[in-house]
Amino acid sequence: MNYKNYIKGGIKISELGFGAWQLGVESGWSSVSEKESEYMINKALDSGINFFDTAPNYGNGTSETRLGKVLKDVDRSKIVINTKFGRLDNGIVDFDSKHIVKSIESSLRRLKTDYVDSVIIHSPPIEILDGNQNDHYEILEKLQDQGKIIEYGASIDFFDEIKTLIQTTNAKVIQAFFNIFHQDVRRAFEIINKNEVAVIAKIPFDSGWLTGKYNKHSVFTGVRSRWNNNDKAVRSALVKKVKEIILDKISIKSAALSFCSSYNEISTVIPGAISTKQLTDNLKSISNNLDSDIVSELESLYENEIKDLKLPW
Repeated sequence: MNYKNYIKGGIKISELGFGAWQLGVESGWSSVSEKESEYMINKALDSGINFFDTAPNYGNGTSETRLGKVLKDVDRSKIVINTKFGRLDNGIVDFDSKHIVKSIESSLRRLKTDYVDSVIIHSPPIEILDGNQNDHYEILEKLQDQGKIIEYGASIDFFDEIKTLIQTTNAKVIQAFFNIFHQDVRRAFEIINKNEVAVIAKIPFDSGWLTGKYNKHSVFTGVRSRWNNNDKAVRSALVKKVKEIILDKISIKSAALSFCSSYNEISTVIPGAISTKQLTDNLKSISNNLDSDIVSELESLYENEIKDLKLPW
């Protein structure tokens, strides 16, 4: 496992993180039992993963509870926990700053810890990101002073959002939609580097497309039914182009994870895993490095053929 910088002065974190959305009971994923949940967390720890990402709304708090049950017995100084604010444990989406303290204190109780390494505002509307217009960041900084959080930031996906947040707050963590098909975050790397902001890459497999298991004939239910026939045809064609670039040098799944981790600006990548087998596959996939010339070709593919398509998530 490779380790990269996260919070200034803190420990380095595993380039493959553990996204814990799927641990929440009835989170919209296939059901993960309590026993499997514990086994997966311990498997992650044994494999060198030390970064865990969760949120209050993942299973109405049950993701945090399940993480806390296992992580309470681990040396706290050796692991890094990121949670969120704005999508609350009762299923309500409410970014009003009056909920921040209660939300974070509830997360701490469920996680069985005195502090979290980072808290990010969970995919807020862009107007919430302006620190000159909102008191969210003053409240978060008071929680820093109290030792309940170390750093804060937001889950945001585009250059303009990142620029607003970094220029108007002291945010040091960003979680961003970043993968071969969605690379707008690269435009923000200069400002990210200048301000020493860590980036957590989410949805590295583009909700499954970059594992190679879908095509234009795939039938989806649940949240994935958001793609219409044209969306499926476009993505299917793009998957084919990615495969043509990587040839047989690496699997498309490995390419997807390694593309994200190839950038120094990306501290960790958090693919979901609904089973120990998927977690093991992710561990194997990220161990394969991507040649720099292939990274360049995938950047060119985005710039020349994908960017203007404005693919829906």
